[in-house]
Amino acid sequence: MRALVTSRTDHWQFFRMELAGGNPFARIFHFCLVSVCLWLMPVSACAQALLDVPSGQRVSFIDKILASQGSMGEVLRFRFLAPQIAREGGDIDFARAELDMLFLCENYALPLASEGDETPVQIVISLSDRLVEFGTSDPSATQYFEAYRPDGGKCEWEGL
Repeated sequence: MRALVTSRTDHWQFFRMELAGGNPFARIFHFCLVSVCLWLMPVSACAQALLDVPSGQRVSFIDKILASQGSMGEVLRFRFLAPQIAREGGDIDFARAELDMLFLCENYALPLASEGDETPVQIVISLSDRLVEFGTSDPSATQYFEAYRPDGGKCEWEGL
């Protein structure tokens, strides 16, 4: 009597044999499986990148830039996309965005900054309503910047 126990390996070997043998069902199944995986990957990546902040808007992390500020030490910049700060169509003003930047500094940037070898002397948080290449100007973009000094697990506002 033959055992009915099979392993995942047995199923995948069967599938590979069917695919290699030209079984049209196996080819269609493979195409659908790959298509669904490719479609779901960006969705799950975007869902992980969205951060909830006090104003209620959802921002997404763009990048982190480490720069030297001469003898003063390192400055760590965290840039976020925040479409709701747009001049046209946005509903988050600077006063609300300012609280979001402090929140992002203390709850997102500071923990990441402390993972490095050296704590930066300054953390700069920037919000932009659209992607703008670092170091360039876009007059149509709304951008907010705040500078903070890490101090015992808190971000102390330094003003720019």
